[in-house]
Amino acid sequence: MLLQRRRARAGARARHAGEHTVNWADGRLPVSEGGGLLRKAFPEHWSFLLGEIALYSFVVLLLTGVWLTLFFKPSMTEVVYDGSYEPLLGMSMSEAYRSTLDISFDVRGGLLIRQVHHWSSLVFLSAIGVHLLRIFFTGAFRRPREVNWLIGVTLFVLALAEGFAGYSLPDDLLSGTGLRIAQGIMLSIPVVGTYISMFVFGGEYPGHDIVPRLYSVHILLLPALLVALVTLHLILVFYLKHTQWAGRGRTNRNAVGKPLFPQFMTNSTGLFFMVFGLLTVLAAVAEINPIWTYGPYRPDIVSTGSQPDWYVGFLEGSLRLMPPFETAVAGHTVMWNVLVPAVLLPGALFAVLYAYPFFERWVTGDHEEHHLCDRPRDKPVRTGLGVAAIVFYGVLLLAGGNDILAHTFHVSLNLLTWIFRVSLVLAPPLAFVVAKRVCLALQERDHERLTEGEETGEVHQTLAGGYAESHGPLDPEERYVLRARSLPAPLAPSAKEGDAPHVGRLRATLSEWYYGDRVDVGETEPERGSAPEAGAPAEPAEPDAYSGEPER
Repeated sequence: MLLQRRRARAGARARHAGEHTVNWADGRLPVSEGGGLLRKAFPEHWSFLLGEIALYSFVVLLLTGVWLTLFFKPSMTEVVYDGSYEPLLGMSMSEAYRSTLDISFDVRGGLLIRQVHHWSSLVFLSAIGVHLLRIFFTGAFRRPREVNWLIGVTLFVLALAEGFAGYSLPDDLLSGTGLRIAQGIMLSIPVVGTYISMFVFGGEYPGHDIVPRLYSVHILLLPALLVALVTLHLILVFYLKHTQWAGRGRTNRNAVGKPLFPQFMTNSTGLFFMVFGLLTVLAAVAEINPIWTYGPYRPDIVSTGSQPDWYVGFLEGSLRLMPPFETAVAGHTVMWNVLVPAVLLPGALFAVLYAYPFFERWVTGDHEEHHLCDRPRDKPVRTGLGVAAIVFYGVLLLAGGNDILAHTFHVSLNLLTWIFRVSLVLAPPLAFVVAKRVCLALQERDHERLTEGEETGEVHQTLAGGYAESHGPLDPEERYVLRARSLPAPLAPSAKEGDAPHVGRLRATLSEWYYGDRVDVGETEPERGSAPEAGAPAEPAEPDAYSGEPER
């Protein structure tokens, strides 16, 4: 009895202390207002984990990057190597290259951390790219998420620059070759190219300032911008709520999933440790960027078979595919064979990415808010455009290794280059047509399943002596998903107020091209939050699912 009273008094003191702490914090911080935030619902579909993988790879990058800054020396001062790697003993090299060798061979765990850092950068960029593809194909960039799409594309651009800056810091022969190509790209810009090159390198190439400048950009400027944009991106995700796949009980006005605390936070924490662990295992068993085999950079030597990391491989391919072409204007030579593939083409590609949400909204006339994901098959033109872009990028990426491919498969390098040139022109339109037809075929299949039911695999003989396959009823949940889409009719060929007539006709033509080919499956309108038919019960939420607060 005495022990129970002591326990009760201890419990009362703990509750009083907890209440006092909460009241003290609530008087100074918005603690009580965070309760609704902790109950915010997050969908559970695996495709939504792509953004988390990118986030956690970035966290690993920051952790390993801070550790590497303790040992790396960003200096191009020439020294003589006297470290542990015997093949390079007595060789002249920059202090940046020597410190990287020291990290790899003389610092305990240094090589592992270096490789974790490098693999994390590749996974970070890959996850961002695949995450952007998921958003594109499901239409998650539409209103009200256009700003978040712009932030995501900007994050991808900054991550590319951050990766290239870090890749160039060791001052080895491979990264030095990449910097030499970058300097050639700068020089190809008319009028100002020479000034840009002199400013970046601090004088004539290679100079003595590029590594210290890249180091400052790599560890200060770009990480700060990335952290700021990632934070803004997450704030918008919380404020606008997460998109979700169509299903019973999921509408444009709610979010169905697990609450942020404790279920989602527990799962997300587990995912972080899985990403960290897999990156560590990958770094331990898969060698990457062995700079000691390349040697220190010398401007008069070029590494054979040099290939950049995959995220800039498309630039390498575009440079290799562009025919030699230059013109002289007023005594100035314009190098189109470098300017077009390395400056104008990437600028055009990212301009298209930035502008696409607004282009699609203008073409389709769709100004509604969307919180349900599209199935790619339901938007065949958008899906076809995305597949064509992937094929275009893939051809450029393969072309960036045309010398390796020619050597490996014993084919003519000149022939392979021409094959890639032709493929770059013909393959994307062909991929668009094929992807669009596949989407329409899948729509036909959905229509058939809705009208005839699911195939049972049983065959029976008809009265006429023929054979027919039996069909069973479709699962109600799957039937709802197949019908849960809303495709507006193409715009009428009339100009909006303030638009010229030919602009209205162009818009109507593009709208017909975008929405004209489709298969009617008897759509419902879940995105508009339409009420059920009279007498029909409301769609229930999924069992064991948490439905968040309605849309503001």
